[in-house]
Amino acid sequence: MSDNPLSPPGPPRRAEVSRKTKETDLSVKIDLDGGAIELSLNAPGFFLHMLNTLAVYAGWGLTLTGTGDTNVDDHHTVEDVGLVLGEALAICLGDFSGHARFGSALVPMDEALGEAALDAGRRPYLNLEVNWPQPISGQFEMCLVQEFFQALVQKAGWTLHLTGRHGANSHHLCEAIFKATGLAAKAALAKKPGQVFSTKGML
Repeated sequence: MSDNPLSPPGPPRRAEVSRKTKETDLSVKIDLDGGAIELSLNAPGFFLHMLNTLAVYAGWGLTLTGTGDTNVDDHHTVEDVGLVLGEALAICLGDFSGHARFGSALVPMDEALGEAALDAGRRPYLNLEVNWPQPISGQFEMCLVQEFFQALVQKAGWTLHLTGRHGANSHHLCEAIFKATGLAAKAALAKKPGQVFSTKGML
């Protein structure tokens, strides 16, 4: 909110979203401008590590709680986390004015190199190019990275290009990609007072 009572309110930059289905029961609270990170979810530890990494590098305050049908597998839970987080991110941006919109980052993680380029501009699209050296990290199936980000961008209204340029270890490669996404999001969602950042004048 603006300190000037005569100024129109800006995007809320924080949100709370819940989603309950026959497969998952999830709640997320996010603040784009920081805060504590608390994750309580019956999901693979590696996935929680990646969510924490994303929030830390994006500079978010993030609380995520809930359960999923991990007795089946982790697909529904990972995908639905992407959906609730994406929806919360869209709410944070309101009418999609007042933020920088674009961000990118290139992050090394030992032998691995990950890249993210983001347009937070109401144009949902994901391009993920990565060859996982190992199909699993811990108990997490690397193919679920695609499901998480696909769900997130659809709800958030992000165009997100992710590239694993090289790497011999799936843990390192995935962490580089999540760190890069966080840094790109920090830049793209940074406050930029004024009209929508577009030559069209609207998104």
